[in-house]
This record gives sequence, structure tokens and C-alpha cells, in this order.
Amino acid sequence: MDGLILVVAGVFLCAMFIGWMILRFGSRWFNSRQQGQASAAKSDLESMFIFTDSNRILYINLGVLIALPVLAWLLTRNILIVALCGAVAFIAPRYVLRYIAFRRLRQFETQLPDALNMITGALRAGASLPIALESVANESQPPVSQEFALLLREMKLGTDFGVALQNLERRVPLQDLAMVTAGMALAREVGANLAETLESISATIRAKLQMEGKIRSLTAQGKMQGMVMSGLPIFLIVILRVMEPEAMAPLFSEWYGWCTLAVIIVAVSIGYHFISKITNIDV
Repeated sequence: MDGLILVVAGVFLCAMFIGWMILRFGSRWFNSRQQGQASAAKSDLESMFIFTDSNRILYINLGVLIALPVLAWLLTRNILIVALCGAVAFIAPRYVLRYIAFRRLRQFETQLPDALNMITGALRAGASLPIALESVANESQPPVSQEFALLLREMKLGTDFGVALQNLERRVPLQDLAMVTAGMALAREVGANLAETLESISATIRAKLQMEGKIRSLTAQGKMQGMVMSGLPIFLIVILRVMEPEAMAPLFSEWYGWCTLAVIIVAVSIGYHFISKITNIDV
């Protein structure tokens, strides 16, 4: 009997020690990860001219990470859905930042031909290149105005024009902008007509954007079909859960129901991935 008590006490102490180690080092890892993620998000947002405090980003991340699983538990009382919501809240910030960066790049690409036409008009009117760039920085809309204003600020601080163009190209990783910076650098080195070069590049970019718009309009139906077909199983599960809660209960409470949900999620994800590959055409 005494031996059994000693074994139980030893197991209990080992379990307590392991739990303490997990809580101690797990909390350190979680805190360091959240702080690192907040600092990285702050740096990424600053590169997009969105200035905020890293502590504020950290509090928002923690709030979402706590609120979303709690809300899922209050609505569903299902531990699997709570775990999925926790995982989504854990990885969602990086995808939100990617989406914001993608939208900003798309907006910059759309504004770039008009900015080049503005520079061309100023050069043909007799203005110098810095004055033409300053007109773009003052009269255009963000994000083009922000990036060209930063380009001018670097040039005024003594940065070489070629280095400033490379910095602009690094901040805005677009093929169209790379073509513009290469044209500017080449025209400056060989003494070519910069106005004609930029006008030709602007016409090329505008034609490319028009073609991309046509492709997006032609593939919009396929993308919508992919979204509808991917969301249809989830919609049917929700409707059947409301209409027949007893019949659908094993799907959320038994292991074979969880396996079925996992198979559904994997199959829908694979189908949506291939539909996206088919409908996303790169020009």
C-alpha cells in the first residue's frame, strides 16, 4: 500500500513538474513570439506609411486571440470549432498584413501610368526631373505620392539618384516599376530623351493593365463558382445543424465526425486551390 502511494505521489509530482515547465517555457515562447510578431507588423506597416505603436498591435493580437475562441465557445459549445478559431486567430495577422500590402501594390500599379504622364508633361514643359518628381509627390494620391516624396527626400539628403531608384524598387517590388527605374537610370546615363522613354513605358503599362482587367473580368465567373462551391458544404452543414441537430450531433461530438470534417476541409481546400490556379492568369 505504501509503495502504491509513493508511485502515485511520484507520478503526481512528475506531472506537476512537467506542467510547470510547459507553462513556464510555453509562456516565454508565446510572449516572445507575440512581441516579435508585433514588431514585424509595425515595421511592415511603417513601410506602407501606416504608423502605429507595437504595443497597440500586440494588444489587438491578444484580444483577437482570446475573443474569437471565447465567442466560438459561447455560440457552439464545441471544442473542435474553438480550436479551429484559435488556430485562425493565431495565424491571421500575417495574412491580414499580406492582404494590405497586396492592395497597396495594386493601387500603386494602377496610379503609376498617370504619374509617368505627369512627369512626361513636366519634362516637356521645360522642368527638371526633380521638379517633375515633386509635382507627382504633391499632386498625386497615395501611395504613389508617398513613395515619390520619399524618393525626393533621399535625393535631397545626398543619396545618389541610382541608389534612390533602387531603394524605391525595393520598397515597391513591381515589375512595372522596375521597368520605370531601369528606363530612368538608362536615360540618365546615356543622355536619351527621358520624356519619350517614360511615355513609352506608360503606354506599355497602361496596355498591360487593360489586358489584366479583361482577364479578371473573364475569369470572375470561374472565381465566383470556386467560392460558391467551396462554401456550399459549410452552408449545408450549418443548415442541417439548425434543422436536424440530433442527426448532425455526431459530426461534432464523435471522433468519426471529426474525421469526416477533416476530410471535407481537405477536399474543399484542394478543390479551391486548383480552381484558383486555373483562374489566376499571370500576364
